Order: sequence, then C-alpha cells, then structure tokens
Amino acid sequence: MNPSEPLLIDTDVVIDYLRGNPQAIAFIQQAPLVLWISSMTVAELYAGVREGEERELLEQTLATYILCDIDSEIAELGGLYRRDYGKSHGVGLVDALIAATAKLRGYRLVTLNKKHFPMLDNVLIPYKKH
Repeated sequence: MNPSEPLLIDTDVVIDYLRGNPQAIAFIQQAPLVLWISSMTVAELYAGVREGEERELLEQTLATYILCDIDSEIAELGGLYRRDYGKSHGVGLVDALIAATAKLRGYRLVTLNKKHFPMLDNVLIPYKKH
C-alpha cells in the first residue's frame, strides 16, 4: 500500500473495526494518517447502530475520518454505475455512489467485497475473512 495514496474506507471494514476484528484494527492502525469515508457509508453505519455505547464508539471512530459528501457529479456517475451494473452484478445504489466517489475523487476503495465494485480496477481488499 502506498502511504500517500488516499483511501476511501467501505462500510464492511469500518464494521469489522467497530466489532474489534484484529485484522481490521491492524489495517486501520497501519494505514495512512488520512482516511476518507463516504457520506453513504456514514448512513449505512447509522442505520445499524444501537443507542448507547455502540453509537458513542461509532461517533468517536467517524471523527477520525474525513467525510466526502455526495455532490451532483458523484450522484450522476453513481446513477450511471447503478444503471450499468445493477442487473448484471447486483450493484445497489449505495455501492454505486461509493464507487463514484472513489473514481471521481481519486481515492482507492478499501472493501472486503470486490464483487460490489466491478467498475473499479484499483480496489484494495485489506484482509480475508475466515
């Protein structure tokens, strides 16, 4: 991994980190100082969080990332990705918007699920789940 390469962290990696997965923790700790996160990932994380300690941990963790919001350019490309890869590859709108964010902002997407991002050729899978 290139230490100067901007990384966009996908939802599954953040969830593993929050759950204490040693591989996710090791990856995040050795990653470059600046990590990006899509506002779509933030929405996915909040959709599944429990109130109390879990939400507090999520908010503390999110504070360490730089947020990349969805703008009209990302929305357009994300919609086109969903159109072009939705039926053939099962790509949902959220993943299409995350892929568009990575593509247009020049981030390398870090995810555990490459099949959700067939439109990207530089996906980083940081570890394999057992």
